[in-house]
Amino acid sequence: MTSPSGASAATPTKKPDTTALKAELVKQHGEAQRARIERGVEQVAAQWRPEDGDMAAFVREHFLADPKKLDATFARLEHIFEQLDGHFNEVGRELRWATDIDVGPLLPVDPLLAAYDPSANVTEDLFKSKIGFVVLLNFPLTTLAERTAHAKDYTRRQWAEARLAGRFYKRVPAEVQQQVSRAGAEADLYIAEYNVWMHHVVDGKDGKRLFPKGLRLISHWNLRDELKANYADKAQGQARQRLIVKVMERIVTQSIPAAVIDNPRVDWDPFTNAVTVAPADTVEADAPARPAQVATAPEPDTRYARLLAHFHAARKVDPFVPVAPTQIARTFEFQRELPEERVKALLTQVLTSPLVPRVAQLIEQRLGRKLEPQDLWFNGFRPGSSRSEAELDKMTRQRYPTPEAFAKDIPRILQGLGFTKERATYLSERIRVDPSRGAGHAMPATRRGDFPRLRTRVEKGGMNYKGYNIAVHELGHNVEQVFSLYDVDHTLLQGVPNNAFTEALAFVFQARDQELLGLGRPDAAAEKERVLNDFWATWEIAGVALVDVAVWHWLYEHPDATPAQLRDATVAIAKDTWDRYYAPVLGGQGTPLLGIYSHMIAYPMYLPDYPLGHLIAFQIEEQMKKKGPLGAEFERMARYGAVTPDQWMVNATGSPVSADPLLRATEAALAR
Repeated sequence: MTSPSGASAATPTKKPDTTALKAELVKQHGEAQRARIERGVEQVAAQWRPEDGDMAAFVREHFLADPKKLDATFARLEHIFEQLDGHFNEVGRELRWATDIDVGPLLPVDPLLAAYDPSANVTEDLFKSKIGFVVLLNFPLTTLAERTAHAKDYTRRQWAEARLAGRFYKRVPAEVQQQVSRAGAEADLYIAEYNVWMHHVVDGKDGKRLFPKGLRLISHWNLRDELKANYADKAQGQARQRLIVKVMERIVTQSIPAAVIDNPRVDWDPFTNAVTVAPADTVEADAPARPAQVATAPEPDTRYARLLAHFHAARKVDPFVPVAPTQIARTFEFQRELPEERVKALLTQVLTSPLVPRVAQLIEQRLGRKLEPQDLWFNGFRPGSSRSEAELDKMTRQRYPTPEAFAKDIPRILQGLGFTKERATYLSERIRVDPSRGAGHAMPATRRGDFPRLRTRVEKGGMNYKGYNIAVHELGHNVEQVFSLYDVDHTLLQGVPNNAFTEALAFVFQARDQELLGLGRPDAAAEKERVLNDFWATWEIAGVALVDVAVWHWLYEHPDATPAQLRDATVAIAKDTWDRYYAPVLGGQGTPLLGIYSHMIAYPMYLPDYPLGHLIAFQIEEQMKKKGPLGAEFERMARYGAVTPDQWMVNATGSPVSADPLLRATEAALAR
């Protein structure tokens, strides 16, 4: 593949020699500018290509020695990039509207629109137009080590400059970036439509229907949440949970019959894998058009083909980012800004904690039985967890029959969380609510004047509790997104350090979902339960995160793998991780259950942000208890912006990211 000038777009070019040019500029602008000149010229040379023209002439013209011109250029670029990013974000949102939002059956063109990335050419265009080179010549492209070492000394302007230059750390050809976007859109749509109709999942022992008619669960989110909800069902809860676990295992191993995916016209026994035509009177009135075929052919490794597409697209990017030549390195060093080994150490600290068997023993006492694999998602520490899902569904459906009803209630919800009436109104005016085709997500705005979107699933009978729980979580994201865009001092610093931080802030909201329904406020006993719940949830997702990262290491070691080989490797990694950390506590030797999370397919290597988010959320909660009220502290933290993780945490709580506060609190909770 070639660029318009004929130069190859497949391989980066060799960096030109810059010794004479730097000496010339130092002589012209003075010794005081040496450090800026040497760094800026090297940054330009690292990305310059022969087709870009005369580098020396460009550098002579565009190096800014005058502080006033430098300040004016910084301000102009900050404004322009806010507008550029913001409008492309809005265009992309419109292109994905039909695949993200439940507006009825998809048209054949909708997946094509979703896969098109209108911003794929932007970075290359900014380099070709020389705007990117102006940035690299005049502002420092810092390393993670530099930002970490100097975090306490950086001014807000220096942080903004670091983010300005940081957007040009790589120069990926547009056609490669488009492939990355296409792989993401296709995987996202695949997951968004991966539903199981539970009334048609029958018990292998006697063919009973254990779930109510009309229950459509998306994998993995709703399957997991339904499993959690069934702890309140003393009669059929355990049988239902075991059935869901088997469904999950079939999905991971791809032994699930293709005919049963999002198909209520057939019945399926996941234990025997038998498929039969569903009796006509059991088929839901709003059932989608699907063939009622008795076919047991497994899904043809589509799950892993989607993941492979991500990997192949990432491999195309690798040669253009020599400072981080793998997707793994880019995820940790540039996106997460926490070294991989540090993240793994934090997760392993939780997984191997001697507190795990002690908490497990307490759960066994409450359940009155030995723990099983489904107890990975035990939710009995949550306030109100004894309430049945049907009772909670009734409450949320009555209160939120439509997305508009939830949107209208946002001011009340926010005041219930501790925001003043004025700030609750300010926030609600800047958040929009949409019915999600998938499980739900929060889509940020990136330009002041545009608004974050809250997406959650709203069934025909109204928003069920699962949808409500997700909506409260996404509202936490949206509130962070408003503060970190509209109230941050530099729009170049909009957002938070990484996804773990926005997840942490969303967890703060989500933990109070039942309180917001009027089901009681926490007391000392509830606080103890909250700590134990946070610990168990962190332990659960930590192993899932390790599986996610290990699969990507395997991919780089086996770049020519087929979907079937990737499936076998993922199953093996999931089993090994389970047997090492979970089987001693939950049994189920050799289960591939840890491979069920849909993020592995739709958002590769996102999963470590969840356990990190739990650790961060716990530190934030501790700070809010000390300082309060929640609304004011949440706002203070969120508006600090996208600095490095530890610096954000020091500003928020006084301490860097750590597992120690959660472990200490868990020990104290067990002692009480």
